[in-house]
Amino acid sequence: MRRLIALLLLCCLAPFARAQADGTLLQDVLAELGRHAAVRADFTQTRSNPALDKPQVSEGRLLFVLGHGMLWQTVSPYQETLALTGSRTARIDADGNARPMRGERGVSQVSQMLQGMLGGKMDEALRQFSVEASGTSRQWTLRFVPKQERVARVLGSISLEGDSYLQGITIAMQDGSRTEIRFAHTRDAGTPDALEKRALGLP
Repeated sequence: MRRLIALLLLCCLAPFARAQADGTLLQDVLAELGRHAAVRADFTQTRSNPALDKPQVSEGRLLFVLGHGMLWQTVSPYQETLALTGSRTARIDADGNARPMRGERGVSQVSQMLQGMLGGKMDEALRQFSVEASGTSRQWTLRFVPKQERVARVLGSISLEGDSYLQGITIAMQDGSRTEIRFAHTRDAGTPDALEKRALGLP
């Protein structure tokens, strides 16, 4: 996950829609996503690279709580839990204790974007990317292209897909590598357990 996020943005994972229709759809998508205060999902992450013989696949679970952040728990092929809260990123141990991770600027910036997206807001992302919105509010795709030249030299585009929930993310890098994250069994989260509350600083 850390490798993905560090490559994923260098700067931040979403400027204004090019047409009024795009802008209206974007607002509809954000409004729908913002209806869910807490969300759980399973994920499958697939990374492909021209230099690799076969794709690298990892699986795990995601918990997002509006206003508090998210837990990204990888369970296969290794186990790791990251707490992404605001601009901070920490590794969570089995007792729910957090150990801050340093030197992960890409992680914190992408996590802020994802938290904003899932919470129905994108102000920070929209300052750094142009966006094309297509589809309908029930089945949509948002494609983000970096505006800054130094980012565009590394990152080609980021595409987000979904319906009432975010269902997939595709990151295309300029070197030909590609990362796809697919979410499944996305649903309202219910009440977080004690360890989840501790990791996210919930009362």
